[in-house]
Amino acid sequence: MQKVVLDTNALLMPFECSFNIDLELKRLIGDCEVHVPSPVIGELKRSRNKYAKAALELARKYKIDSTDQQGDDAVIELASKLNAFVVTNDKNLISKLSARGIKVIVLRSKNHLDFYID
Repeated sequence: MQKVVLDTNALLMPFECSFNIDLELKRLIGDCEVHVPSPVIGELKRSRNKYAKAALELARKYKIDSTDQQGDDAVIELASKLNAFVVTNDKNLISKLSARGIKVIVLRSKNHLDFYID
């Protein structure tokens, strides 16, 4: 089964753009196991984004993985460890992931997920 790691940006996307991330992931890659690095939970708790609370609820339905890393490094570490896709629209993170050969899924046209192609 494919594994997917969501960053903070990915957890906010469904609420900012009104789409179902679970259905989109299933459409794109089939059944998958979704993981969230533990620092992302902290970021959402501290966030002033109006959708942060909803994103936090969404995150809690997935597997939360502990890591000593923070921010982008936590996402990169977990994706590497799990050989997982990463869902994000964070350009800086996409660049780091691509440089490491980690597969990326992005939001296109504010309504569907697609594979990032360098």
